[in-house]
Amino acid sequence: MRIIRGKYQRRQILPPANLPVRPTTDMAKESLFNILENTLDFEEVEALDLFTGTGNIALELASRGCISVLAIEQDKACVQFVKNTVTQLKMDNLTVLRMDVFKFLPSTRQQFDLIFADPPYDSDHYELLVDLILNSALLKSEGILVIEHPVTIDYSSNAAFTEVRKYGRVHFSFFSKP
Repeated sequence: MRIIRGKYQRRQILPPANLPVRPTTDMAKESLFNILENTLDFEEVEALDLFTGTGNIALELASRGCISVLAIEQDKACVQFVKNTVTQLKMDNLTVLRMDVFKFLPSTRQQFDLIFADPPYDSDHYELLVDLILNSALLKSEGILVIEHPVTIDYSSNAAFTEVRKYGRVHFSFFSKP
């Protein structure tokens, strides 16, 4: 895993092998950020990374200069790994909270320009996650929601769905607030 661009570009991040995660591949991550670069000015973005795991996406967002990045993860070892990485890199724009995503979403009043979520692929809550985010005030009016999901999930009938991008077994569905 590596940080592609920004202040910490080309830094290798080596998570322990025992973390219960499936990190976004570098190829898929690079493609995702190429899309986002054409839409967002990262230096004006407040971002939320749900199910952060190794912090792969959150670290990339922070490296690219986001105003703030909030990463939410329930697994204690993952949270500790991301916190240690943030400390080692001296990142001051990335905060990690250990919390269940489905408890965090209804409890926060913050708003974000970009929300990225990569739930476990065996999750039964993909639709619920999108509904919770889009039916709340979490996403700013011009904000973007990106969900990473397996091929078996299809969001095309959702009114807020804008597009899907496929990179092997990795799919990114994009939404904007209707």
